Amino acid sequence: MRDTFISTLLPIAKRDSRIVMMTGDLGFGVLDEFRAACPDQLLNVGVAEQNLAGVGAGLALTGHIVFTYSIGNFPTLRCLEQIRNDVCYHAANVKIVTVGGGMAYGSLGYTHFAVEDLAIMRSLPGMTVVAPGDPHEVELLVPQIVERPGPVYLRLGRAGERTIHDPTVDVKLGSPTMLAEGDDVLLLTTGGMLPVAKQAADELTKVGVAAGIASVHTLSPFPTKEVVNLARRYPLVVTCEEHTVSGGLGGAVAEALAENAVHCVFRRFGLDAGLFPVGVGSQEYLRDANGIGPAALVELTSSLLQRRT
Repeated sequence: MRDTFISTLLPIAKRDSRIVMMTGDLGFGVLDEFRAACPDQLLNVGVAEQNLAGVGAGLALTGHIVFTYSIGNFPTLRCLEQIRNDVCYHAANVKIVTVGGGMAYGSLGYTHFAVEDLAIMRSLPGMTVVAPGDPHEVELLVPQIVERPGPVYLRLGRAGERTIHDPTVDVKLGSPTMLAEGDDVLLLTTGGMLPVAKQAADELTKVGVAAGIASVHTLSPFPTKEVVNLARRYPLVVTCEEHTVSGGLGGAVAEALAENAVHCVFRRFGLDAGLFPVGVGSQEYLRDANGIGPAALVELTSSLLQRRT
């Protein structure tokens, strides 16, 4: 996803000198092409994320479209006060980009996990929160993010994610993107859990369960109307996220269903909000170790469907 982000943003930046990329002293291999093509539009503020947000806000208030870039929770939690006061309070045109959403940097442990970020960022007034599910969504959402005024949080995977959507599928900021239709269960995903949901749905098909899958890439402003209309078509709705179940996609969907009197069985599938994620290793290993891999999703969905029969 990160490579798709850069390859999509770069031609836009070449045409628009207002775009400035800022890094917190990392991502050099990824940003080399950007630096070579737009040397005056790339700034490194060092390992100083408060400055990353503060300087970004200042540049935005002088007419620039600023992209700040770092790993997971660094450009969000380390400088949350500056994002709240400098960026959001002034509706500054700062796009906060993180790579390694969820547990993508699994070999570096919990300090490099981003598993509370969606809940925190979607609580900030005026912040648009976007977590694409695959490179195709990244490619189509980045130009829309450039055009969208005000603060945006863009949560990306690390690298090597495969494309799940058909390349002809349209992706619109603020609207869920359907991947598959089905009658038995609706799997609502955000971020890198899209392939997990797809793998689980393929397994469920083998036992006669037809799963619908929708990528809810925009979490704020939340697409309440679209999600509610989708949920009303299904007896069972399960949210899937590589994030704590509190305050992220699961929390947003629960609010939407409750406030609109949607009568269905509903479950949140994600990390236990009362525990730190366990283990160190690959992202796939950590998903399984923490109960959010494809097999666990199949087991949960099957058990919920059996209870209805």
